[in-house]
Amino acid sequence: MASLLEFGAQLASVYRKKQPVRDADVRLDPPSILAKNAQDDASLSKLVEREIIPRLVASHPIHIKPAARGDSDQITAEEVDGFAPLSLQVEADALLEYVEVILRRGVGIDALLVDLLAPAARRLGEYWEDDRCDFVDVTMGLWRLQEIVHELSARLPIDRQVGPGRRALFSSLMGDQHSFGTVVIEELFSREGWLTDRMSEASTPDLLERVAGEWFDLIGLTITCDYHIAPLPSVIATLRNVSRNPRLCVMVGGRIFVEDPDLAVRLGADGTAPDAKVAVQVAVDLVDTLISAAAV
Repeated sequence: MASLLEFGAQLASVYRKKQPVRDADVRLDPPSILAKNAQDDASLSKLVEREIIPRLVASHPIHIKPAARGDSDQITAEEVDGFAPLSLQVEADALLEYVEVILRRGVGIDALLVDLLAPAARRLGEYWEDDRCDFVDVTMGLWRLQEIVHELSARLPIDRQVGPGRRALFSSLMGDQHSFGTVVIEELFSREGWLTDRMSEASTPDLLERVAGEWFDLIGLTITCDYHIAPLPSVIATLRNVSRNPRLCVMVGGRIFVEDPDLAVRLGADGTAPDAKVAVQVAVDLVDTLISAAAV
């Protein structure tokens, strides 16, 4: 099954080539879209032509400006409030111009990723849950945010090397369609010198096969659906059993762990972190601790 962000890239390609038609009455049911998308390329093509294109309405940019606060290096709540809906209304290049203004006043890339883009992505998920926008809107918004993440990260050199080829795999699980968090965290770890890879909406068998076939120092699981909590202890235990690395470190993240950090250890993980910036240092400490313990 294609991830939400991969599907967004496909939609964006169509969107750029066709003149959108306003049709506010069209509503799309996310489960039916994902089911059709999973069948084959032909069904996806028909879906785009018959249902998605009519729903892609012409963009009408809203006139908001990043907070003018001199050389302040903080993201304001007002900026998040404005940026989230903006991602639904303009293309990635227009969003990037907004971001550039924030960067020029001294906000760092890390702060922008964690304090603006990640909250905006969560806000889009809330819009969907509250039925304020549909599957296509959220998909396109998240895809645009992902484009900004990659554009900004491509400009920056790797800051430092954390160790001899430390490798990390980040994954959301099947059904966790809001996988933007894994995009942000992978980019931050990569900037810190980790060798990173990412899976989106991975089935448990696919995830286990990947971990069994390659060496990873760290597995990071992003959980956004509560129904993944119950099977998580079994998933984590099996990851450790099949891993080529006997000292595998497993971290989990998501809103539920921010609210209850101790839940991570109770479920069998090594740890969690409240945001992606903190996660990098927590991961370094956990991996170093596991290696040191094995050497004793």
